This record gives sequence, C-alpha cells and structure tokens, in this order.
Amino acid sequence: MTATIPTRLRGSLDRALLNLPFYEPAHRTVADSIEGWCSRHQPFDGEPGPDDVDSEGRRILRSLAADGWFAPLNPPAGHREPGDYRTICLIREALAYADDLADLAYSIQALAATPILRHGTDEQRRRHLPAFADGTVVGSFAVSEEHAGSDVAAVALRADQTATGWLLNGHKAWIAHGTIADLHCVIARTGPGPGALGLSAFLVPATAPGIRVGERIRPIAPRAMAHLHFEDCHLPADALLGRQGAGFVIAMEVLDRFRLTVGAAALGFARRAVDAALGRARDRAIYGSRLLDLATVKASFADMEVQLNAAALLVTRAAWEIDRGNRRFARHSSIAKLHATETAQRVVDACVQIFGAAGLVQGSVPERLYRQIRSLRVYEGTSEVQRATIAESLNLDRATPASGESRRKDQRA
Repeated sequence: MTATIPTRLRGSLDRALLNLPFYEPAHRTVADSIEGWCSRHQPFDGEPGPDDVDSEGRRILRSLAADGWFAPLNPPAGHREPGDYRTICLIREALAYADDLADLAYSIQALAATPILRHGTDEQRRRHLPAFADGTVVGSFAVSEEHAGSDVAAVALRADQTATGWLLNGHKAWIAHGTIADLHCVIARTGPGPGALGLSAFLVPATAPGIRVGERIRPIAPRAMAHLHFEDCHLPADALLGRQGAGFVIAMEVLDRFRLTVGAAALGFARRAVDAALGRARDRAIYGSRLLDLATVKASFADMEVQLNAAALLVTRAAWEIDRGNRRFARHSSIAKLHATETAQRVVDACVQIFGAAGLVQGSVPERLYRQIRSLRVYEGTSEVQRATIAESLNLDRATPASGESRRKDQRA
C-alpha cells in the first residue's frame, strides 16, 4: 500500500475539525480572530536571549491583553470559568504554532486567574481580576517545590496563622512567570493534617515583605522562570483564597482543567513542525528528485497525519466534556494531555529527521521546536503520572461485580 500525505499546508488550526459537531459558530469566529492576531504580530523573530526573556514575556502578555484576549478573566458576576475550554484550547493551539512565549503568556495568566475566578470572594474578584484582564498585573500559580512536583500533597511551604494574618516560610520551585509576576497564587501547608489535608491557597503580592525571587531558572526553551523564597512573609487574613484546608482541592481542580490545554499547545507545536518539514521536503533535491518523493518520507508524513488527527480529537473531546458539565472530565483531560504531548514529541523529532543536519542548527525552526516541546511532557503532571491516573480511572470504571453497588453510588453522585 502506498503511503499518502495531505496536499494542504495545515496552518495553525485544522478547519475540518472545527466543522465537527463538537464546535459551535462562536468557536470558528474565535479561530479566525486568533489566527488573524498571530498573523498581524508575525514574525515572532526567533527566541529572546536570557537577558530579554522577562521584557519579551511582559510585552507579549500586554499585547494579548490590549487586544482583549484576557477579557474572559474578568467575567460578569456568577461566572466562574475563564471562558469555555474549547475556546481556550483553540487559542493555545494557534499561539503555540506562532510562538512559544505567546502561548506561555496566555496560559499562565489564565491559569493564575482561575483559582480567583472559581474560589475567590467577591472582594478578591473585584480587586484582582480586572488587572488580570487588562494585563496590568501578571500572575503565577506557585505550587511546585523541589520535592513536590506532580505530588502536590507533598507541599512543605509553611503558612502559620498569626494574630493579624499568616506567616509564610519555605520555597517554591520552577515557577513560570516567577521573575515577572505581580501576584502569586501559592499553595502552602496550614494544618497538621497529613498530605493533602493540610494545604491552603493564598494570594501573595510580589511586593509582600519576605518574598523574593531566588535562583532564576534558564530552561532549554527560554522562559521567565524562577525559584521563590519565603522568609517570614507576612500576609493579611484576607490573603487566604477559599477556605482553610482546601488548597489541594483548588490546585487539583485548576490543574485538571488546564492539563488538557497543554495538549492543545502540543498540537500547535506539532503542526508547526509538520508544515516546516513539508516545506523542506518539497524543496530539498535528492537522488535526482525531491525528498518528498521518497517512500520513507511519505510514510513519515502519513504517520504524523494519523497521530495528529487522533491527538486533536482527544483534546477536543476532553474540552467538550468540561464544557458540557461532565463531573468526571479529569480522566479525559489526562488522556488528552498524555497522548497529545507524547505525539507532539514524536512529530517534532520526525521533523528534525527530515531536515537532517539543517534541523540541528541552533535557532532553526526544528531545533527550537525540539527544545520547546520537551517541557510539555513534564509540567502539569508528567506522562508517567498521567498513565497512573488513567489506569486508576479504569479500575473505577471496570469494577468487579462485588463492587457494583459502589459504582452505582458513584454514578448517582
């Protein structure tokens, strides 16, 4: 059987997918708008140097805010989501196709605002969300520690209650936007309860006494990332977000929602890689013909097409499950994130292979994508953790007959 490849250059979003019943006309309008925004802001000219990543991150974030992309972070009273998740996925996919830092700016701002949206008091929402929406405040979501990454229950940062509020002592690690954030949503340990039972969430201004940026992290794909140190960091009582002891629930709830959007970003990186590889294969002369005419290269493109279609459908299904109100959406979020990020890694690697030595040159599109895609298999839950989560969900869904009553109770709940 002869392998075939698509005749079109995909672009950042798959228009055929947008015509499926998962999507509504409003989503197609968003797709047009975000692709138009990316086109107007092209070219994203390579990557910023280590000394420029903070200023570039702020510039892109403010540009997104100026054109209204963060407006859903300040919704009318009663709304508790940063927009519907099919829309968020479309935006992340298009931004990731265009530029790594654009996707990062959008995703971390939305991630940091969501705990306030979902759990903040009316006063906290009025105080913080307008500034998130207009870009005058940059947010971060500070959960990870050096010994507590995917295992959120292992968080050790202490928050001790005082007569006037709270006193934080400890560290956070690998915090995206850690060097530029004005407000950190921080998960800390407030009680003696074991593991997840003793965690709470706090809103910590970057100007609060006792918080400082420690080591600036220089990952393989430039990011505004840092470790944060808390040394007798005093907060007022109203810095507590949600109820005391609910920090684990808040963290997992937010991560479960945004995990699937990581899969959408992975699709954007992978589509960019495929388009770059198609251009290279069409132009590269070899053996008296084109690289694209080799059977092995055609087979590689066929494999990529199949993998991307499967990943796109899984991401779309997971976003649709959240938007339709399925309370067990987290399983689909893990499936989408796992498959899409692993697929994107393989696709980008195949792109480098098609480029050959030219794909190994620092600053080339394949080389940049190769570095940028790697972190997606780690953050917001590693691939190994996603596999464990998915396996556990299978045990719940395929319980033995003896546990049938428990399963029926779970379904009624």
